[in-house]
Amino acid sequence: MNFVCRPLLICCAVWAAVSTAEELRYARPELLIEPAELAQWKTTSGLVILDARKREDFERERIPGARWVDHDKWKSAFEDGVDVEGWSKRIGELGIGKDSQVVVYDDVRSTNGARIWWTLRYWGLDGVRFLNGGWKAWKAMELPTTTAEAAPVAAVEFHATPRTGRLTKIDQILDSLAIHSLQVVDARSDDEFCGIDLKENARGGAIPAAKHLTWTDLLDPETDKFKAAAELKRLMDEAGIELDQPTASHCQSGGRASVMALALELMGAKDIRNYYRGWSEWGNREDTPIVVPAAKPSK
Repeated sequence: MNFVCRPLLICCAVWAAVSTAEELRYARPELLIEPAELAQWKTTSGLVILDARKREDFERERIPGARWVDHDKWKSAFEDGVDVEGWSKRIGELGIGKDSQVVVYDDVRSTNGARIWWTLRYWGLDGVRFLNGGWKAWKAMELPTTTAEAAPVAAVEFHATPRTGRLTKIDQILDSLAIHSLQVVDARSDDEFCGIDLKENARGGAIPAAKHLTWTDLLDPETDKFKAAAELKRLMDEAGIELDQPTASHCQSGGRASVMALALELMGAKDIRNYYRGWSEWGNREDTPIVVPAAKPSK
């Protein structure tokens, strides 16, 4: 009898494992929007679609109704996240009000779009989604595009309210090292983390005790979409990342860290900050401790 039942038990165990993986879902799926879903949102009240690609690419072809956002200007303007007046104007000029529903996309595997997503969230906007797979996914589905001249955008009033809990600064990281009050997640490449690629910084390596998960590992290499929840959980578990811990993600200058922040929030993490200045600051000061992990084996 045991001999007959054992295959059945094995099959049941395998089925249960597969079923569990299939049932795992993003904890916060509302942070993303799929291309097909966005294509049906044409009549959504207050919808603003932001194109974070290069200006020439936007002017050549874009999603109908999209407005161009100057990613490079936003990247440099953020600084320490204290310019309320400047950001109120900058966001309002895009026709974004407090009740707007915003969708952001790019064509550089999420790094630029995720920065815009994170910045809008930092300045108090709740209704912000990221187009999963970006321009690549939209084009792959052969969804409508336009080459017509973009219509001018009417500015609206926006009152920026900084959510300072979404930003980490260097003193907070330094203070946390002794008491481990913050989990640091490094989203840079393996070579940057191991001090091989200095990226024009004075020093290379990692923040002590930082967990490491390269931002590209979060995305499907074929579609540029975020990987399924089960795969993201596996990657985060392997990296030792605990979703219930206060966490600061970082990279060189905030973009890849924003992709990581988005992925962590997708998976249910609630206290996620962006160490926006990242290694461009940490790697160029003399008072910051650095470790140099051993190079990882080639994949």
